[in-house]
Amino acid sequence: MDVLQNIDIGLLVLDEDFNIQLWNRFMQNHSALSPTDVLGKQLFDLFPELPEAWFRRKVQSVMVLRNTAFTTWEQRPYLFPFHNYRPVSGVTEYMYQNSTIMPLTDTTGNIKNICVMIYDVTEVVANRLQLQQANQELYVISRTDGLTGLFNRKHWEEALNSEFRRFVRYNHPCTLLMFDIDHFKRVNDTYGHPAGDEVIRQTASVLKQSIREIDIAGRYGGEEFGVILIDTDAEGAFVVAERIRAAMEKNTIYHESHVINYTISIGIAELDAAMTEPTMWVDSADRGLYRAKRAGRNRSVVFSSGERD
Repeated sequence: MDVLQNIDIGLLVLDEDFNIQLWNRFMQNHSALSPTDVLGKQLFDLFPELPEAWFRRKVQSVMVLRNTAFTTWEQRPYLFPFHNYRPVSGVTEYMYQNSTIMPLTDTTGNIKNICVMIYDVTEVVANRLQLQQANQELYVISRTDGLTGLFNRKHWEEALNSEFRRFVRYNHPCTLLMFDIDHFKRVNDTYGHPAGDEVIRQTASVLKQSIREIDIAGRYGGEEFGVILIDTDAEGAFVVAERIRAAMEKNTIYHESHVINYTISIGIAELDAAMTEPTMWVDSADRGLYRAKRAGRNRSVVFSSGERD
């Protein structure tokens, strides 16, 4: 009995009517209920939050099959809602538990009682959850541009390749915008690189507000950005591009004592069957961008793959 009372797992014994026959010190400490409070009383009356229907089925299978049943925290985070007070794993509100339900046979071989064992696995779970969170954060960091919060070039190009393959298979319209900030070097030279960084940050912010969630925006490099407009032809993309361009033109940036206004130039290229690889798609959009630059900047230009510069 000393072993049963002092073992570092929860231990309770139930009769056929789910009345508690044994309640060890682990259960007492975590439930704040002494054996005097619980012995002879019905489990579900004391713990109405227990999943009664599920627990009854589990016990019934144990008694009929005369086999031990196990439940892990992944299947059910906890059986008893014990609060977690451990400092190391204090990131979780409740104690995560694995549980074992086993039949107890009497001297005649009949099963009149079952034993339930509760294992505290909170630290293991907390470590795993923290690792999963860290991995998720690393995943986000690995595909995100640190300055703008947009996709970085590597991930954005992977999305571009994916959309190219989707076009080859399904022939859905898809259009690419490539744009950069007009006279950006002048911004850096006049106001300094921190001001230039702020211009890039706010350009990304305005861009996010100007496109749909399904569209894919990324920082291509420096002050150049790319946007993949899903299920959009060149005509529709021109409307979107003009909306983005007008929003940038209206955006005023206040950095330290400076007031900065700027514009962008946009090249537009709809994906077509003549483009046999993704680089041709980017090249067409770039040519539209260069044409917009030569025409005086602050404008949007559509470029088709069959055109010449």
